[in-house]
Amino acid sequence: MADGALAEVFAARSGVVTEFDDHVGAGRVADGATGTEWSFHCTRIAGGERTIAVGAAVSFRVAPGPVGLEAVDVDPVVAGS
Repeated sequence: MADGALAEVFAARSGVVTEFDDHVGAGRVADGATGTEWSFHCTRIAGGERTIAVGAAVSFRVAPGPVGLEAVDVDPVVAGS
């Protein structure tokens, strides 16, 4: 993968949580620019939280995980910030 393409994979993104299962501790977030959905585990939620609301606006990055690329640093966006 060329350096430019690699940088794009790891770039900060914004999107919306489309699903989250509290019992499993995993969910999906849709990239606001491309619509691509990325899986994430609750340990990837910023601030040590273990749950997040469906529909929450978030910022995140994409990085290699145990089973491929996944959303990491999933951080809810506070309205007005």
